[in-house]
Amino acid sequence: MKIGPAEQNRRVDLLELYRRAQPEFIDRVGQIGPEDWSAPTPCADWDVRTLVNHVVGEDRWTVPLLAGATIDEVGDRFAGDLLGADPVERARDSAAQAEVAVSRPGALEHTVHLSVGDTPAREYLRQLISEHLVHGWDLAVSIGAPPRLDVEAVRETVRWFAEREQSYRDSGIIHGRVEVPPDASEQDQLLGAFGRDPTWHPPR
Repeated sequence: MKIGPAEQNRRVDLLELYRRAQPEFIDRVGQIGPEDWSAPTPCADWDVRTLVNHVVGEDRWTVPLLAGATIDEVGDRFAGDLLGADPVERARDSAAQAEVAVSRPGALEHTVHLSVGDTPAREYLRQLISEHLVHGWDLAVSIGAPPRLDVEAVRETVRWFAEREQSYRDSGIIHGRVEVPPDASEQDQLLGAFGRDPTWHPPR
């Protein structure tokens, strides 16, 4: 099927949004103080280190999945602690390798073999964008960093997720929706859809 100019532009834009959302998360990792790694997060069962380890794992998985590997082929390669003694450097390294993987010519034209089934690579990239946005907010509010997310990445993710929210919730991927006011910002709408209370702050 021939791809028209509008769709070509959307493809370029989607990659650019990933290149905004992912570095925002990594920048916040660099702001984590020594006392912050054990701090609570909006994810009730996770402290800051567990949260960062989760996202680093997602970045590590990006490389083999975009190369065509299956879940079984990757196995437990990225299980357990991925942060080691230098978690900030590990996070930066995983992000850099993932960015190379998504930027490789033709990488987004393939099918990715996910646990939920075969998925177009571009849909997988949208999932990664949402992952870095929402967990970027989680991390920011947990360590007291500014929680503002990239406006364009948020807007596109809100639009994309509106058609997928119920299926994500039915499958248990996300928690129950948190209702926000009708005039809430797009960022707060996104957070509410992903089960976050935009007013959350660490327990005092």
